[in-house]
Amino acid sequence: MSVAPTFRTYLEDKNITCDEVHHRPTATSAQTAEASHVSGDCVAKGVVLSCEGGVKLAVVPASCNVQLDAIRDFVEGPVSLASEDEIVSIFHDCNPGAIPPSGTAYGIDTIVDDSLNDQEDVYLEAGDHETLLHLTRAQFQQIQENWQHGKIAVHM
Repeated sequence: MSVAPTFRTYLEDKNITCDEVHHRPTATSAQTAEASHVSGDCVAKGVVLSCEGGVKLAVVPASCNVQLDAIRDFVEGPVSLASEDEIVSIFHDCNPGAIPPSGTAYGIDTIVDDSLNDQEDVYLEAGDHETLLHLTRAQFQQIQENWQHGKIAVHM
């Protein structure tokens, strides 16, 4: 599949061109970082969360887990991991478990961990289990229009 069509269109609308990094099929973002020979701190993964009023996307490094307590401060209410059905209905053109870390492209609010903005290079899941997109820090920040920011991740 390579890059999910919705995400590709979003990047094109932002005039962002980036390199594709192909790797062996992987099951987790941490494995993807390893297979691509990049630090897990530089691979942005999206975690879909269910909260009052709908879903949100948390974007954290592949080397980290989302801190649900920190997310609660942003959404001011209960939060949990979204169900597979919720995820598939939103990220309809992506393979399960390989969603791009940009809720904006799919019409949902996004919260990004501050540590990703400290990276010179950021790698994104693209919609399948064999492709990463390589963005510069400036390009990654360009796609963050209207995203919330904070410390929402903890290293595994």
